[in-house]
Amino acid sequence: MSSTPPLKYVKINGADLAYKEAGDACNQLFITLHGGRGLGSHESDFEAYRPLSDKYHIISFDFRGHGQSSFTPPYTFKQIVNDIETIRIHFNTIYNKIEKKLVICGGSFGGFLAQQYAINYNDNLTHLILRGTAPSYEHEEEAFQVLEQRLNKAPLASINMLKKVFSNFKDDDEMRLIMFAIGPLYSEIEYNPDKGLEVSRLRKLSAKVHNDLYSEEEKYFDYRPKLNQIKSKTLIIVGDKDWICPPSQSKLIHEGIPGSQLLIVPDANHSVHSEKNQEVIAAIREFVA
Repeated sequence: MSSTPPLKYVKINGADLAYKEAGDACNQLFITLHGGRGLGSHESDFEAYRPLSDKYHIISFDFRGHGQSSFTPPYTFKQIVNDIETIRIHFNTIYNKIEKKLVICGGSFGGFLAQQYAINYNDNLTHLILRGTAPSYEHEEEAFQVLEQRLNKAPLASINMLKKVFSNFKDDDEMRLIMFAIGPLYSEIEYNPDKGLEVSRLRKLSAKVHNDLYSEEEKYFDYRPKLNQIKSKTLIIVGDKDWICPPSQSKLIHEGIPGSQLLIVPDANHSVHSEKNQEVIAAIREFVA
């Protein structure tokens, strides 16, 4: 793989969105959607899915208020989904693409957004790829149950901390400390606390953005009644050890989207696309063939 492409910016609906791209710009758009309300960024998704740049024009971007993008409210599901559609139109226009429809690949929170995009803009999609996500807010209750079983993996974590993850943080400092404490829960690869500390120290995050995306208007999303409206080809990928969006949640999506495919990857957690990258990329290649 060649060196990492430069970070670029594009003005979308009033926000300056940071992104990286790879692949022939004439190819079909493949947009990745990162997880982490108020703390996620494009980097890990870009590296994970970049091998597909031999076939697609990969665009990985930071949502407004996330990563290197500008802090430009509102921070809502609806606004970010509108941003995705505007990105599709923008890149199709400037590169005069033959294939106007796109492939969307969303994980975790990005998977929530991908489902909403597919419901709102299904005619603009050829393929939908969902990774480690859920069809409704009710995954949170199951995450509490899994946490109770795995507290030995994260001795600094507590149930009260997870309640804040699914609601509101007091400030950025509290958010950073809690995310450091629960960090070991996210991977089946042996946890390196020194690396975890460095990641937590450098991570760009915003309690304000997180809290807005967990407001009463945003928190209680539920796509289950509308999943049958999604007609694009759909692949759902989840690690069998995913703690925050357990496999049962992906099964619900699979049952709800007609003709969808479900891949449960053994010995993988929430970041299955990174932990089992070759297996995930191979599955996607077969899916889109």
